[in-house]
Amino acid sequence: MSIVSEAGRHYLSKNPNRRAAAAGSSPIFGMPLPQQPALQLIYDTAPIGLAFLSPDCRYLQINQRLTEICGISVEDHLGRSVRDCVPALADAVEEIVRSIMDTGDPVIGVEVAGQRADQVDERYWITYWHPLRSPTGEIVGVNVAAEEVTERKRAEAALKASEREIRSARDAAEAALSNLQETQNFLIEAEKLAALGRLVAGVAHEINNPVGTCLTVASSLELRTAGFAAEVALGNLRRSRLNEFLKISREASSQLVANLNHAAELIQSFKQVATDRNYSDQRIFDLGDLTEQIAVSLRPGLGKQNLTLNVACQPDLTMNSYPGPFGQVLTNLFLNSVTHAFPDGNGGAIDIKVQASGNNHVEIVFSDDGCGMSLGIRRQAFDPFFTTRRDQGGTGLGLHIVYSIVTNCLGGRLNLDSEPGEGTKIQLILPRVAPPAPAVR
Repeated sequence: MSIVSEAGRHYLSKNPNRRAAAAGSSPIFGMPLPQQPALQLIYDTAPIGLAFLSPDCRYLQINQRLTEICGISVEDHLGRSVRDCVPALADAVEEIVRSIMDTGDPVIGVEVAGQRADQVDERYWITYWHPLRSPTGEIVGVNVAAEEVTERKRAEAALKASEREIRSARDAAEAALSNLQETQNFLIEAEKLAALGRLVAGVAHEINNPVGTCLTVASSLELRTAGFAAEVALGNLRRSRLNEFLKISREASSQLVANLNHAAELIQSFKQVATDRNYSDQRIFDLGDLTEQIAVSLRPGLGKQNLTLNVACQPDLTMNSYPGPFGQVLTNLFLNSVTHAFPDGNGGAIDIKVQASGNNHVEIVFSDDGCGMSLGIRRQAFDPFFTTRRDQGGTGLGLHIVYSIVTNCLGGRLNLDSEPGEGTKIQLILPRVAPPAPAVR
């Protein structure tokens, strides 16, 4: 039994110079005739599409797998031209066959895309085209093998889309973190305004939540994408795994967008209140006189609370420093003490003592007889955004800004001493001549 179909025999009968090529071997495999029944079975049940085309692009042999391209049976293909069966692919097929007939070289790895008349979805194949020669070397037709890669193409497209979403989400998260850091710097300077704490309550906590969620989701999606890519590479991807991956990607993208939008809104609100980024001018002043002037402006802040503010300053303490930041330090310490040290309207006293510390430094001791701090609170007192009164509008920036101004701007150091029920004492040691302010870029 010859593997060449009746349509192929008809073609060969009309082309005597092709008969010799078909008589001694299979058009697909070039095997001897005695093995052809088994060969025919392999050919018909092969998992890839196989066909044998005549030089004028007619189907002389085709298996069932390849007929799925256009949705017609094997019998409906045989003897018919490619243009009759798959008109959308005819131009490309004819060009490939002409090239093989002219050059004798195979054409491999050609991607073909198309769809059946009864289907909407486009499908994809990788095709391999090899000439079949007669014993005399003459090309008598073209063998075609087509491997469908539709699922792989769709998986690759889904993977690329997910990777783009991951990159976009990570870029957005990094931008949000960068904006947060920049905004924090804005806030540190903007806290020079006494009302800042009432404008930005709880913002840091609110931003950390969406940004942290975004990083968690993006990292998880990255791991799942890597696993999915590995399955695709192995070629054993199942539709259920693809659907699961797409579902996870959609859910992750939705979470990322929602949380990043929330973080962006919070960051925008930060920027609206961050207005002052510059140090005040350095000049020579008397520290005692300046401290007394600051105390005068602070006493109205006591309001109707049963609190007193006491100031004791050593005279003739001349400094060449920054009076604006120094005033902000005292203001922040005062507001922090009023807010936290005397809960439930308890009365008490706040003391400020100023004196020399050697020839080149001064000591400022700010203390109160309030409720004091526990060890856990004391360890975090100067951390940014740490507060025990977030529910009452606390920002957690006051003491952090005190620390930043004292160490960075005024060039000094500070110590905190506090115990529960025994009040709080903060000691500042400042040089009489402050270091120059950093250059503004």
